[in-house]
Amino acid sequence: MATRLPETEFDARLAEIRGKLADTDADAGVWFGATSIEYLTGFHHIQTERPVVLAVTDDRVAVTVPRLEVERVEPNPRIDAVHHYFDYPGGKPIETAVEMLRGLDVAAVAADGDGAPGVMGYEGPALSEFLDVETQSWVDRMRWEKTDAEVDLVRESAKWANLGHRYLADYTEVGAHPATVSQRASTDASRAMLDALGDTYSVRVRGSGPVHAGYISGAETALPHGHTPNERLAEGDVLITGASANVDGYNSELERTMFVGDYTDEQEHYFELMKEAQEVAIDALGPSVPVSHVDEQVFAYADEQGIADLLQHHTGHNIGLGGHEPPYIDRGWDERYDGADVEMAPGHIYTIEPGIYTDEYGYRHSDTIAITETGVEWLTHFPRDIESNTI
Repeated sequence: MATRLPETEFDARLAEIRGKLADTDADAGVWFGATSIEYLTGFHHIQTERPVVLAVTDDRVAVTVPRLEVERVEPNPRIDAVHHYFDYPGGKPIETAVEMLRGLDVAAVAADGDGAPGVMGYEGPALSEFLDVETQSWVDRMRWEKTDAEVDLVRESAKWANLGHRYLADYTEVGAHPATVSQRASTDASRAMLDALGDTYSVRVRGSGPVHAGYISGAETALPHGHTPNERLAEGDVLITGASANVDGYNSELERTMFVGDYTDEQEHYFELMKEAQEVAIDALGPSVPVSHVDEQVFAYADEQGIADLLQHHTGHNIGLGGHEPPYIDRGWDERYDGADVEMAPGHIYTIEPGIYTDEYGYRHSDTIAITETGVEWLTHFPRDIESNTI
């Protein structure tokens, strides 16, 4: 049962970064992105108008944070020095980070951006006003392939997502409100997860539990990113569910199309087409398979069935620290990348979720599946057949 990323993972990541840094003329790697900072050091924070700036040299790791983050970051064993400004806009975050870098004898950096992103109204100077800057996306690329330890965390996430989804199905009934069913299922699954894991659970949430399970219903299902409607469930409703769990920052994705009461022949027809489209995609997965090929297979199947006009998005995406990560299973993937980057590789973890959307309802399953050396491993396991998904 994996609940935390081993310390050795961070050592390996920083060593890889230092190897990349050695191949440049830069004196330090610099990151403004919250997920990249978390990936390299384990320090996780909410990206707001207060920038956090991480610097990695060949022998030091330093960070600039707003005052309110100092006590959270100081115990981090991978960070050698913490610099801070009071707040924004009263403080000067970029200038403080530049002082930090100059104190490390840094004159040129390879950064993930030329300054902090404009989040929540932040407006600040470019880093290049003070130092020589070249851009890099090292961490973004490193996150494509997960290590065995990362796959273990996603596998654990999928286990608790499955429990949340089971509660969701059990609590669904005619007359219930989707919002309160979702809250109840999420709360009960989170309680079970926290009780089971105890102090091995790595704190990752604020004010909510580690498991989320919910759904959209009725006409909202015809919208791939529909909202929970303010209407109680009725006989004949179609549901599109979603469940995940946060395990040391890593997530999985489990979605099902479900029916409240009897389904019509038309609903069964589209359900089975969706399910088969997902099977076409899964059968096409594997190491060294072109990423775009999987999406092409799904669209070829949809063309054959005369439903290509009912598809509204690509087949899936990588998942891990982010809910959506590249590579994306999209027909255009090989137009943007070349070489080995166009192929699936061991350690990629994909959501497989081709959807069919009519004028009335949507139909989508999503399963989280890891690419292995020899094939694939299903990480989510909730039943996929129509009878098991009828309330």
